[in-house]
Amino acid sequence: MQAIKKINNNTVVCVDRNGKQLIAMGRGLGFPQLPREISLAEIERTFYNISPQYVAAISELDPAMVDFAARITDIARNELPYELSPNAAFALADHISFMVQRARKHLRVKMPLAYDIQTLYPQEYKIARYTLERAQKEFKIGLDKQEIVGIALNFVNSRITPDTTEATDRTLQDETMLEDLIEIVEEHFGLIVERTGFNYTRYASHMQYLFDRIHAGTLIQSGNSPIYQDLKQNHPKVADCVEKIAAHLEQEWSCHLSDEEKLYIMLHVNRVCSKNQT
Repeated sequence: MQAIKKINNNTVVCVDRNGKQLIAMGRGLGFPQLPREISLAEIERTFYNISPQYVAAISELDPAMVDFAARITDIARNELPYELSPNAAFALADHISFMVQRARKHLRVKMPLAYDIQTLYPQEYKIARYTLERAQKEFKIGLDKQEIVGIALNFVNSRITPDTTEATDRTLQDETMLEDLIEIVEEHFGLIVERTGFNYTRYASHMQYLFDRIHAGTLIQSGNSPIYQDLKQNHPKVADCVEKIAAHLEQEWSCHLSDEEKLYIMLHVNRVCSKNQT
């Protein structure tokens, strides 16, 4: 197997003997000069069919977090009755990374629909609870049990489902709306958002969660409205942008966003814009 590109000291892009590209992880794989041949004995874990935006984002993730998420994803694949996306481990690593960061900063965000998620997705909820318990021990930090909901939704969102005409139509509708909303952001701030960046991927994932809630009629009402009002005062330009997004959704899909939904959109819009302006 040939390593062709360094991602970080322990992660490289490789090409196997069949010409397929993959991500390989192992202690010190990225240290020697590339390209070079590496043996299977040097490799601890491999990932095939990873989307380009996740490949680009691996360098931003703690290798210990990726290893932990990969081990959890292996368990989830054995437990769940459906196939998970090849990107599942990296999506989970990113989610857990921010969960741990929030805990270290003593930030607590209420997770909505806890009972519904536990009822509708009992297997995902069980694995998520296990994940939270293991993360507390592995990273030596106390985590709010409400985080279980977010972890469970991470598995739900990584599910690969068969294509159907209805699902395809819904996907096209959502993709069109996602592009409409990011164009609102670009026009409002006078910038171009890089569609292949990891921050855009986080934004797009959140918006897909939102679209799913809109289609299901289960918009968030979590009691975080005061936080949104505070952020509006501190970040008025971002808040104005979010109001434009909300107005577009109301016009096109006849849905009225709660302050809690606007709060989460605001956080992701701010992240995308900050990254593009640095």
